[in-house]
Amino acid sequence: MQSSATEPRLDDPGIGLRDNGRQVLTYGAMRSLFEDPDGREPGRDIELHLTGHMEKFSWSFDGIPFASAEPLRLNYGERMRIVLVNDTMMQHPIHLHGVWSDLEDAQGQFQVRKHTIDMPPGTRRSYRVRADALGRWAYHCHLLYHMEAGMMREVRIEE
Repeated sequence: MQSSATEPRLDDPGIGLRDNGRQVLTYGAMRSLFEDPDGREPGRDIELHLTGHMEKFSWSFDGIPFASAEPLRLNYGERMRIVLVNDTMMQHPIHLHGVWSDLEDAQGQFQVRKHTIDMPPGTRRSYRVRADALGRWAYHCHLLYHMEAGMMREVRIEE
């Protein structure tokens, strides 16, 4: 399944929370108290699709389960943009260990610093990272049964 998602939908509270008479905190309402801590524009983009199959209970990045995936390689000190597209029917909280995730708004501007980026079904969201921690890091869905089923990658930050 390829998502036709073109919007980050940062203001959408999600199914069951829309128009229920309550105020819901969304990413669109969050604003950092400080400017982009790095300040540099990303030198490159990496786009990854969140993929899965409910009946087979297989989950992955770009249709490649963890056991078959090559590591994502980042150069130490590099500033880059990660674009995630959720092609599945499920929510995925995505976490990259070792570095911060600086969520961007719909215009690509720094909005707020996060540890984990929540990805509702059919969304496309982008965030910036600064590869400032050498080593091998886990990059995965925080629904651990999705991670164990393959929605995980290794990220290597190298000199």
